[in-house]
Amino acid sequence: MTVTNDSALTQWLLDAPLMELMPRAERSRDEGHGRLMSYSRKVFIPLTHLCRDVCHYCTFAQRPRAGKAAYLSPDDVLSIARAGAAAGCTEALFTLGDKPELRYHAARDALAALGHETTIGYLEAMCALVLRETGLLPHANPGLMSREEIAGLRTVTASQGIMLESLSERLCEPGGVHYGSPDKRPQLRLDTLRLAGELQVPFTTGILIGIGETRRERLDALCAIREIHAEYGHVQEVIVQNFRAKPGTKRANAAEPDLDDLLWTVAAARLILGSEMNIQAPPNLSPGVFPRLIAAGINDWGGVSPVTPDHVNPEAPWPAIVELARQTADAGKLLVNRLPVYPSYARSSEIWLAPEVASRVLRMSDAEGLARDDDWAPGSLVSPRMPAILARSVDPAVDRIIAKAVGGDRLEEPEIVRLFATRDADFERVTFAADELRQAVSGDTIRYVVNRNINYTNICYYRCQFCAFSKGKKHEALRGAPYDLALEEIVRRAVEAWDRGATELCLQGGIHPEYTGETYLGICRAIKAAVPGMHIHAFSPLEVTQGAATLGLSVRSFLAALKTAGLGTLPGTAAEILDDEVRAKICPDKLTTAEWLDVARAAHGLGLRTTSTIMYGHLEQSSSWAKHLLALRDLQKETGGFTEFVPLPFVHMEAPMYLRGRARRGPTFREAVLMHAVARLTLHPGITNIQTSWVKMGPQGAAACLKAGANDLGGTLMNESISRAAGTEHGQEFPPEAMEQLIRSLGRQPEQRSTSYGPVMTERRQASMRAAVLAPVILTPPRKLAVVG
Repeated sequence: MTVTNDSALTQWLLDAPLMELMPRAERSRDEGHGRLMSYSRKVFIPLTHLCRDVCHYCTFAQRPRAGKAAYLSPDDVLSIARAGAAAGCTEALFTLGDKPELRYHAARDALAALGHETTIGYLEAMCALVLRETGLLPHANPGLMSREEIAGLRTVTASQGIMLESLSERLCEPGGVHYGSPDKRPQLRLDTLRLAGELQVPFTTGILIGIGETRRERLDALCAIREIHAEYGHVQEVIVQNFRAKPGTKRANAAEPDLDDLLWTVAAARLILGSEMNIQAPPNLSPGVFPRLIAAGINDWGGVSPVTPDHVNPEAPWPAIVELARQTADAGKLLVNRLPVYPSYARSSEIWLAPEVASRVLRMSDAEGLARDDDWAPGSLVSPRMPAILARSVDPAVDRIIAKAVGGDRLEEPEIVRLFATRDADFERVTFAADELRQAVSGDTIRYVVNRNINYTNICYYRCQFCAFSKGKKHEALRGAPYDLALEEIVRRAVEAWDRGATELCLQGGIHPEYTGETYLGICRAIKAAVPGMHIHAFSPLEVTQGAATLGLSVRSFLAALKTAGLGTLPGTAAEILDDEVRAKICPDKLTTAEWLDVARAAHGLGLRTTSTIMYGHLEQSSSWAKHLLALRDLQKETGGFTEFVPLPFVHMEAPMYLRGRARRGPTFREAVLMHAVARLTLHPGITNIQTSWVKMGPQGAAACLKAGANDLGGTLMNESISRAAGTEHGQEFPPEAMEQLIRSLGRQPEQRSTSYGPVMTERRQASMRAAVLAPVILTPPRKLAVVG
């Protein structure tokens, strides 16, 4: 049935059988959320049990008692929060009674002793304390709030909430469960909900069923929530909570809503609120029926604590998260950990969150805005772990996308985004398919190149927000000492590299304000004069563009001159993310996407092949990854000039934008492995080599990528400066013997290669296996340059 207004929809919901509603609700949920079922790993902080309301079903609210503190002290709050942080929680849920100071002298006296006039004022201070000292993200449920109170809490919380519970005024009259509870007047609660929308606060609300309301009144409440959300877009979740009778209350003997009543309400909420809304049913209040709740249309289990009880429903223990994950998987869904602020709000944190909170959310989230699922980060020595596989089936849509990619067809952006979002069994399917394709295209040979990295200067006048390597215009105090290698030192390193078996020199550096195109030409000539057999792999598209401009040449003419001077290939760096919306934030003065592609196109036209790269895991999203891969695929189809694709995960430790709270901690390990696998599928059949960066991924991480579609281990490097400056701990050289040992441990065959993926002479291989210890490098201080001829 199609309904066009609230009245018709309400009547249809009231008349339709449950078995008709549930499949419709389930389909709607799947349209908006796919296979994911989320929850928030939280710690429950009951700031005070005092409350001026006397709801007839509540055991949370208590009267003041002699010898019992009216409020948790700051030390108590921190103790609970720290226990939650140690257990891996991301949310600190503050629950408290409504404005007890308006009823109890004891509350006013306790607040005065704590240095506050109001309960919400003290709550704001405690949220700030927890945010500052533990990093947990506070979520506050303090009841009715004024505009000023919501605004104050917004500075120190990730989200706020108030349960609407019901629109029934009857429940506030004598005999009703809300009689004597001034804060439960429906219009007042709607006013708080509306104020939160005006202040752009991610907000939680919901209804409580079985407290004397009618089904029609439930639907009226859900329609009211929908109306306010349509105006402000701030309702991030709606809870359907079933009443549980509790001893010692006026409703101790009242009937609880049965399962069908709960399922009907959940399905109705989904059909009223739509496919995108997050609809939650607390799992501890409905044990043993998780598959039925999922079938009714929920997509979220709410907050689940491994540390603290549900203080509102202490008789109902939380399910173990491992068991919740298993039962969710048995129902065909995948359990994911979210933050207290839902992904769509986390991804637009500059709109919805205060700056300090937005920075914390960014650091705690993955590319989809969910909570990071591991402690690993690129460049760190933390051992990576592959995601657990619980689901028994693969999403048919994922299989269809994989089949299309393996067939060589160009994927669309949403299809690539879907592959990047895979988890659990879907993730396993993508990585397995990518590795099967790797085997078909490249066999069981894993290649690597013996090379030396030479970063000839760290002085740069560009201001890329991710770079911890560049030192600005000779500023001694900016992230370490600047240097500018003498030509003699570059040549010395080249000769030493040749003696150690290298076939390639990879040269890149900052954009020195005194460098010209002649500088780059002179470097090539000097190396070729000293080591004629060395392949020069040098100069990113940014350096090429800058060098051409200083000589008044076109990019093509300058590339032709570099080729004549001895340049063999170009590294495809400075690409970062080929999405200008992201580039405007991380490297606004750098090449645009079109300019980078034009340099690569020009190089390919001259017979200069290039690598291609991506730097990912900072502030971009998977849609940017998809745009990037498609841009490379399309250019490769046009020119055929890319030799390989190299994913470069963002190393965060010393990166300026991370230190300023404007970036994530690099990709998660799942995302890093997927980047290699999805690239294999998306770039097929044009780019046949997928390289993994041992400098950033580490040997264990690189090994995982070699089992997920990658077929190349990159270069031995001998020296590495850029990732090391950013904080990587994986060293500067991966000798050939160690590379081959790692490759053989995977049951694969190692092979040394040239830069262009050809064979190397036996003499080169033998020299690489008996390499002498490297001599100390000399970092020449900055100097006024003479033009190199």
